[in-house]
Amino acid sequence: MHVLKLDHVSKNYGNLNVLKDLSFTVDEGMLFGFVGKNGAGKTTTMKIILGLLESDSGEITVCGEKVSFGDTLTNRNIGYLPDVPEFYGYMCPKEYLKLCGDITGLSREKTERKSEELLELVGLSGVNRKISGFSRGMKQRLGIAQALLNEPKLLICDEPTSALDPIGRNEILQILSNAKKYSTVIFSTHILSDVERICDRVGILNEGQLMLEGNLSDIKDRYRQNVINIELYPQFSDIGEIKLKMEHLPFISSIETENHSLIIHLDDSTIHNQSLLEYLIKEKIQIQKYEVGEPTLENLFMEMVK
Repeated sequence: MHVLKLDHVSKNYGNLNVLKDLSFTVDEGMLFGFVGKNGAGKTTTMKIILGLLESDSGEITVCGEKVSFGDTLTNRNIGYLPDVPEFYGYMCPKEYLKLCGDITGLSREKTERKSEELLELVGLSGVNRKISGFSRGMKQRLGIAQALLNEPKLLICDEPTSALDPIGRNEILQILSNAKKYSTVIFSTHILSDVERICDRVGILNEGQLMLEGNLSDIKDRYRQNVINIELYPQFSDIGEIKLKMEHLPFISSIETENHSLIIHLDDSTIHNQSLLEYLIKEKIQIQKYEVGEPTLENLFMEMVK
């Protein structure tokens, strides 16, 4: 079942095309990473999904219902964590979640039960301090608990790991991964390694256009054959000099170096793998290892947006 579906959505600000014919789906139980550099159109997309912005064309459905600009009924199925969540700083976490439960019409018993469950999920169980003294990471965690309180079918998180230290990022990623038990999750980010760690499916957005979309494992399988890792003998090879010579070969799209290894991206491995091997033999480049490598999401992203 499609929890979220975007069908040919576009958004313009005057002559600026912010979103261009955007289409993708997010299925039930999925963790979808919405990737793009700052200004790519990620936040605009999320605001349109929430009915806070009006698209110029296209249609969005949440759980089969059409999203309408303004007071859209589809938001009863959505939990939302903005990039910088705001709270009443004089409250403690339980007090804040009780207020949220009252606003959304939850019974006292359900609010208490869900609050305990979700505070445990986000690592804030038993924390009675005022929210004003929370770190950014703690506020993000409380924001996720609040967004899940009403048992939404879809959880939307806008840059949830932005500006967090590595420990805070790891905590949020683990929480989002565990949140799949409660809700389908879509989160936007420009941190590619975060998506690679926990997402089932990914969409790469660049200048308002969806450049690549699909299951992460399928995408890597599709591009795997184009990446070759070559480990050189350091005592016999000048890796910098070899890189300079090879990067001008017509069948190589890019080369990266890592210690004494070359990570080579071929235009088409089915055609050029043999050409690469012939070049290495001709130039008498001594290698320890030659293997087909798995492309990283960062490699693919750079290829898409260059």
